[in-house]
Amino acid sequence: MYVNPCCKINLGLYVTARRADGYHDLLTAFYPVPLCDTLEVTESRTRWWSLSMAGTPVTGQPQDNLVSRVYLDLREEFGLPPVDIYLDKHIPTGAGLGGGSSDAAEMMKRLNTMFALGLTDDEMERRLARFGADCPFFVRRRPVLATGIGDVFTPLSVTLKGWVLVLVKPAVHVSTKEAYGGVSPRHPVTDLATALAAPIEEWRGNVLNDFEASVFHAHPEIAAVKATLYDMGAAFALMSGSGSTVFALFRHRLEELPRVFPDCFTWQSQLREF
Repeated sequence: MYVNPCCKINLGLYVTARRADGYHDLLTAFYPVPLCDTLEVTESRTRWWSLSMAGTPVTGQPQDNLVSRVYLDLREEFGLPPVDIYLDKHIPTGAGLGGGSSDAAEMMKRLNTMFALGLTDDEMERRLARFGADCPFFVRRRPVLATGIGDVFTPLSVTLKGWVLVLVKPAVHVSTKEAYGGVSPRHPVTDLATALAAPIEEWRGNVLNDFEASVFHAHPEIAAVKATLYDMGAAFALMSGSGSTVFALFRHRLEELPRVFPDCFTWQSQLREF
């Protein structure tokens, strides 16, 4: 059985404090997006587990992939048998879209169902936090306001239903260390939940991403993507996470999208309720 781990965008992102443990406190909103990977898990006919991958290349050893780490962690605790894992990557990596985190969450959900582990959503969220702050979001895949290190969720009544969501990722990698190194923690002037309750056409200038200033300075091609999307008529555009994807909301599809951004990953879809 195949499952489809989705990705997310950040509707605003503020770094509000630097913590004593080396992490940062955040204020952001996660919104699920139906750009998905494909994941299949089957019981192995051999004595060994395996990971096979297709699609977008992913660096690193198989045992270091988040889906493998989730399996190995649950195998140790629950005595799971060997499995064969197939992961077809469509979500670009290092993009600020949470693709790896989503794969991890979907892996835990699939193993929970396959082997009747009896884990509740709350228990899976708690376990997944060990693998990444945004991993727990993908258990329920509903819009949330996220605080703490991005792992404390409050349901958020915001919908992008009917809007055409455009994703553009230039061939640029922004490291997490680089992104955080250029940010000075601050509290937003406007409450994020209040700003997101306004019409989308009013988000520009009120819903911000603290990483943009330093990332755009270091990688002007990302800034150029955002400016071009506004020139094309976007109602709102913002970098997602620490980059390098920029998302934009339009009232109509953009037939010229691949032509305007020939060297970038591009994707668009008219959104429905997720």
